[in-house]
Amino acid sequence: MTTILKPTPRVTTEVLTTPERPKAPRGRTISRFSAGRAVAWLYIAIVLVVTVFPFYWMLRTAFSNNYSLIRDPGSLLPVDFTWGAFARVLGIASQEQSLAEGGSGASIEILHFLLNSVIYATIQTVAIVFFSTIAAYAFARLRWRGRDLMFSVFLAALMVPGILTLLPNFVLVKDLGLLNTFAGMILPTALFSAFNIFFLRQFMLGLSEEIEEAALIDGAGRIRVLFRITLPMTSGPIITLSILGFITAWNDYFWPLLVTSDDSVRPLTLALAVFKQSSPQASPDWAGLMAATLVAALPMLLLFLVFGKRIVNSIGFTGLK
Repeated sequence: MTTILKPTPRVTTEVLTTPERPKAPRGRTISRFSAGRAVAWLYIAIVLVVTVFPFYWMLRTAFSNNYSLIRDPGSLLPVDFTWGAFARVLGIASQEQSLAEGGSGASIEILHFLLNSVIYATIQTVAIVFFSTIAAYAFARLRWRGRDLMFSVFLAALMVPGILTLLPNFVLVKDLGLLNTFAGMILPTALFSAFNIFFLRQFMLGLSEEIEEAALIDGAGRIRVLFRITLPMTSGPIITLSILGFITAWNDYFWPLLVTSDDSVRPLTLALAVFKQSSPQASPDWAGLMAATLVAALPMLLLFLVFGKRIVNSIGFTGLK
């Protein structure tokens, strides 16, 4: 019995040989550090310094003696380090101590104005998000005559600068007798926000309608569908608008300045003007003003520390700059 040996296939060197990568020409090495990257880092560093330096200067001034600031205004470090400015802001310092460190001697009820800011920002944020959500649902899901025309009018409101609406709103608030009230500060902005309505409507249009239609077939009403189905699915954009709306209301200055002249309703941003006063022998209390500004910004800094990632995502989500 003879066995037939089959010839083993010859593996050619051409098949096993992996193609060689093209070599970089001599004299040109691939470097991770390029001129473009250096320019980019330089630009980022400049923007970072320009952004952070005002906060550092605020801290430096707040921890300085107000009289000593005049002697050495260009110092990068606190001049005659002292906590006196914060003591004046918190009402701990006496009038004699305040005048001795260059303060005006005027006192400020920081907790009272802080409470006013919390009430103003919270109610306005809740109201504007609530009414915007209802309006957005009406534009996105309900079928009614003139809906598209009305939405076009809403979009046109986005093109109107906010400064143009201040005077008509002021006249309306005055005629309604709402000056020096929280209602006068909150209502003109809380009842209508074209951007919020547009933003939420566009998001609701992207939601699936099958779930809502199934709920309607089972007998649920529109209000129940809105609060039990649509709102949970829109929680992300609602939280986004809530955070941005609260920050905007907290930092609002010009509108409360127009409609309030009584300290009982004035927010903290207006109360800071107390520290711009000065005694006849002294310059304005810049140290006290910076300390009060830091105290006013502290809630926003805490908000950023807690919700920093969501705030950054919110800015990117809404396309705000």
